This record gives sequence, structure tokens and C-alpha cells, in this order.
Amino acid sequence: MEVSGLDSDGKEFKNAEEMWREQIGEDGEQQEKKTQWYREGISYWEGVEASVDGVLGGFGNVNEVDIKGSEAFLQMLLSDRFPNARNNQHLVALDCGSGIGRITKNLLIRYFNEVDLLEPVSHFLDAARESLAPENHMAPDMHKATNFFCVPLQDFTPETGRYDVVWVQWCIGHLTDDDFVSFFKRAKVGLKPGGFFVLKENIARSGFVLDKEDRSITRSDFYFKELFSRCGLHIYKSKDQKGLPEELFAVKMYALTAEMPRRVSKSRSKVQANRPGIIR
Repeated sequence: MEVSGLDSDGKEFKNAEEMWREQIGEDGEQQEKKTQWYREGISYWEGVEASVDGVLGGFGNVNEVDIKGSEAFLQMLLSDRFPNARNNQHLVALDCGSGIGRITKNLLIRYFNEVDLLEPVSHFLDAARESLAPENHMAPDMHKATNFFCVPLQDFTPETGRYDVVWVQWCIGHLTDDDFVSFFKRAKVGLKPGGFFVLKENIARSGFVLDKEDRSITRSDFYFKELFSRCGLHIYKSKDQKGLPEELFAVKMYALTAEMPRRVSKSRSKVQANRPGIIR
């Protein structure tokens, strides 16, 4: 990936390959260093409080605007992709990097009959299970959180043909490029006909920014598009998240399909300076 970048200490890299060699090593040592990369990322989040403010990196105030932006995007997509959803169509979603169930509780469970949660940090998932228990959450009739998978993205393989939507938000930055591609290739098998991915992520102004504290990488729009191509995914629609504090990264939503869309909606990210702060 011929895109330059920097880490949260300001160190510059000529390209992504140079950065990944430093982080996860060459072929001979890669498995051990990659395991350490993921272990340190999990360890960071294991030290974070299981609350909205905790999973949002101290920016709990963005929860409402984030959910509103996601809901508008989801409504548009469901209208396009599943116009007959109200006619007793049983919709199922997967919430990847679900944390404490913030997105499931505030958004997905209102639109999907079933939501499965995938989260590698056990105390986050415990909090989600408690929060989404029927006695603690007023979900519509026949809408429920079904499965709680305590598994990292890079190790997860979905049930074939289970999901209408796979929602991936503020977590894909923890995956190396190769594991990013492997995850989406496996996850495609989990989609029903007509199903799609939503990826919502921080966007670097150019290249990438490596956060050395939580072991994650913020990629540029160009970087993401290169990886989508490697995954065999196509951008169905995309939209910028509005209303976030200026000190945070820009955030973009991508709807991704395995089939070539008949038309592609293109939107341009608002130009902002790179920031080392990562929210999830």
C-alpha cells in the first residue's frame, strides 16, 4: 500500500508496508508479533470502563449525534435494499465490535428482529448482555439480541446466510490489512441474498495514523478503497457523519456489497487535520 503515514508519536512512515513490518515483523517472526499486536489491543480495552463514555474514549457526548447519523443512513439503505421489510420479513443483523451494545440498543434492535453481538472484550459483552436482557430493555415485540460472541474479528466466521446487515463500527482499525481482507471475505458468506455491510470508521486525511496506545490504525478513504477492492467489495453508498467535535477524526459510513451496484453514490469527506485520538 503506497500511502505514507505517521504514528501517534509523530514518527513518519514511507508507506503502510514499512509501518506493518515494524509492528508485526517479517514473515518469520510475524505470527508472534501479530499475536502481541492483538493482545495489546485487547489489553487496552480491558482497562476501560464498560460505559458509553468509556467505549467512546471519553467522548460520550457524541453518542446521540452518532446514532442519528447512523439511523438516517440505515433507513435509506433498508428502503433501497429491502423495500418489503415491513411485510413480515425477518431481518437479522450482526453488530461487530459491539462493545457494551450501544449501537444494538439504540439503533439495530429497533430495525432488526434479531441482532447478534460480536465483541472480544468480555466485560463489555457482559454489560451488553445485561443491558439488552428483556427485563432491562424495551425492544419492540419479536425484536431481540440473540447471540453474544466473545470472539475477535480476525477469528470469527459467521453462520452461512444468516445476516441481512453486518454492521462494523469503530473496530476495524484493530485489524492488520491482511486480516481486514480475510475477515470480510469470510463475512461475505454470512450475508443473505441482498445483504450488505455497513462500515463506519474514522478517516485519516491522507495515508494512515497508527495509535500506539490501543494498537489501531486510522486509514484514509483511499486506503479503505484499496482494501475494499482486495476484499471483492463494492461501495453501494457512502455518507459523511456530521456534527462531531472538530478535534476528532472525520467519520465516514460505507455501505458495501459483494455484487456490483447499478449506481454508486459518491460523497467527499470534509478535509480535517490528522489527529491521534481514536474513538470507538
